[in-house]
Amino acid sequence: MIPLASSPNLNHFWADLMVEELTRNGVDTFCVSPGSRSAPLTLAVARNPKAKGFVHFDERGSAFRALGFVSATGRPCALITTSGTAAANLFPAIVEASKKKLPLIILTADRPPELRSAGAHQTIDQVKMYGDYVRWNFDLPCPTTDIAPEFVLTTVDQAVSRATGNPGGPVHVNCMYREPLAPVKTRSTQVPYTKTLKNWKTGIEAYTKYIKPKPGLRQSDIDHTILKIRKIKSGIIVAGKLKNPADRRNVLKLAQKLHWPVFADISSGLRLGNDHKQVIHYFDQILLSDQFQKDFRPDGIIHFGGRITSKRWYEYIRRAAPDQYIMALGHPLCSDPQHQVTTRIECDVASFCRSLERKIPERRDTRLLLRLQKLNKKINHQINTFFQEQKDLSEPLAARLITESIPSNDGLFVASSMPIRDVDMYGVPNRNKVVFGSNRGASGIDGTVATAIGFSAGLKKRCTLVTGDLALLHDLNSLAMARDLAHPMVIVVFNNNGGGIFSFLPVGPFHEDFEKYFGTPHYLTFSAAADLFDLNYARPETAGEFVKTYNVALKNQMTTIIEITTDRAYNLKIHGAIQRMIQAEVNREFK
Repeated sequence: MIPLASSPNLNHFWADLMVEELTRNGVDTFCVSPGSRSAPLTLAVARNPKAKGFVHFDERGSAFRALGFVSATGRPCALITTSGTAAANLFPAIVEASKKKLPLIILTADRPPELRSAGAHQTIDQVKMYGDYVRWNFDLPCPTTDIAPEFVLTTVDQAVSRATGNPGGPVHVNCMYREPLAPVKTRSTQVPYTKTLKNWKTGIEAYTKYIKPKPGLRQSDIDHTILKIRKIKSGIIVAGKLKNPADRRNVLKLAQKLHWPVFADISSGLRLGNDHKQVIHYFDQILLSDQFQKDFRPDGIIHFGGRITSKRWYEYIRRAAPDQYIMALGHPLCSDPQHQVTTRIECDVASFCRSLERKIPERRDTRLLLRLQKLNKKINHQINTFFQEQKDLSEPLAARLITESIPSNDGLFVASSMPIRDVDMYGVPNRNKVVFGSNRGASGIDGTVATAIGFSAGLKKRCTLVTGDLALLHDLNSLAMARDLAHPMVIVVFNNNGGGIFSFLPVGPFHEDFEKYFGTPHYLTFSAAADLFDLNYARPETAGEFVKTYNVALKNQMTTIIEITTDRAYNLKIHGAIQRMIQAEVNREFK
């Protein structure tokens, strides 16, 4: 550990205590944005050999980078900012972290009480400024020898415990500092003030160890759930985001025992690089058929993980109104936008599946599963045939080509709006497995580049980012972080000169005001941005050129922007043509 006796003054001593205690709690990554008021915290990171400091000039980008890192690793990350609007710029990432239950430790520097509400520069009300989006917040007083140093340690321990609890999420410690902010030497950190820390200073463990109960289900709860499942005559397993391979493996085992189809969302880890016979990769496309929806009304659902991307699923299940809707999640928060869940189980998904799979009798009726498997294969063939006949490079075709070509175990981060829908609907199911990431907590487009960069850094792997033009413009200055990645990224941007998703929404046909207020054309390309941030750039025009360019970019030692120029009207037309073809095929099958 650092020699705390060398801390130049009390401000820096408290900051050194905080950073050291964070590292002892496993928080060793710090995303820092420069500022004067936060100097004690920043220098504490710089002085601590266990702390890994990453510096970025934009607080919003820094926060989203931390979010991506936590999403990839599952480990908490700390953010350090100065006072004022710098702290406000963290808010979008905090909202996303809160929705995704990801542990961010927010350390904001603040002015002392006498400068609050007094017209001091760079001073806003930072107390509880993130509202209910943080799991816990604390307004740390200005460092003083009137407060024992153990108070600093226990505050940090509480923050980490709350961030990593159930549900996990961001926590906020607002740190007030008076002058001196610079490492000016004083006598305030010498004995006797620090003598009570003798044992802590010679050790390596956190001051307070939090021991948390292990979540689990009573046998009676499992038996009760099995009784409900046995009453289901026609069931579906739905898989939202699954946290780890154990969850995915055990969901599939349960599906095999039940002989139920698995409707797998792109975030589940079962949609790409997986040819398991239970998984119906194109369920969203099957739901295009009114005939299917009319003929097949499940009376039971088991839903693992969070929300899924498909809007059609939620519309379908609202009309089907199954008698049993069983949802298993590892946290207590509500995830029921249709208000149909009849049994909500708070439990580790893998252990819950194992408990059911051991005791539930095997089902014999496989007629529906066989029918859906047949349709799944037909749709895959139809999509392949359709795109082979296309001369122009479209967004859904590019999404398919990326999932065909991306190397095994690479990261794939996909922006909200249309990119995630295209990958979900048209991604190739049986090619290489990838580590998938997205910001689908609040589903915004802000911070997409920064999150993908943090995701890649956390994975310690190469990552492909698939994004739209507005999301890239929204986070353009985060490209500055792409230059220093250990594993260069490939950024594929679909540039349709505006908000392509609005063409698919009910407002789309209202052409008089649509283009100005929703289409929002910008008439920009990204070649100059690549030059500005010293990145490679390519702009392929055909499918063949794209595949060649993408494969070259994967081997490059610099991050590459691959820009695909598309037309919003043509994009809408292509989607419509594919979906009409699929709809007709499914209708024929269910006549």
